[in-house]
Amino acid sequence: MPHTPDDVSEHIAYVPGEPQRRVDREELRARIPGWGADLDPTDRPSVPKLRFDPEATGAHWEVPERQEEKWPRERSIEHAQLTPVFGTSCPPKGFSGVLRKLAYRRYGEARAAHWLILLAADRVDAWESHLVSFATLRPDNPITQTGVLSEVRRHGLSSRVGSTRADLSHTWLDPIIVAGPWVVVATAAGAAARALVRGRG
Repeated sequence: MPHTPDDVSEHIAYVPGEPQRRVDREELRARIPGWGADLDPTDRPSVPKLRFDPEATGAHWEVPERQEEKWPRERSIEHAQLTPVFGTSCPPKGFSGVLRKLAYRRYGEARAAHWLILLAADRVDAWESHLVSFATLRPDNPITQTGVLSEVRRHGLSSRVGSTRADLSHTWLDPIIVAGPWVVVATAAGAAARALVRGRG
């Protein structure tokens, strides 16, 4: 069921009307010394830009036509409702999708946990895609697709010696981050294969 402006408990950019104040200004001014020092419009150069003028937007709608939501979309807890337009190119899937939904459902965008979980979800998504690729006719190739061959063919070492490149500080980490997971997976696959062979023998 689409939301209407009456459903919104706080001001958002695509809904008309003045912001609904959650607190009383006078109560804050009495409780906090100096609060509201910039409320006088003559002290605020940005007032002309911030002046509420519903006729100046040229919008022909009260609320924009809402895009169809084909599956429950993630929504930041700071938003009263899902934005009228949103992306659909990368629907959440697998365990990475579970992580992304958790980040949006539990933590606000001002929390580091929100973004750290989303970063972890990106890494999980990459490995989910790697694993799925092995069930296709063109599986991922860590040798050609990680750019490691260019280190030999395109003067990788000489371009770093005596240089002030910004990436030199983390060069030692790159092989661990890029090749490490592949080595771990290959080692685990080899150990599983040996255990299977021994079990049959």
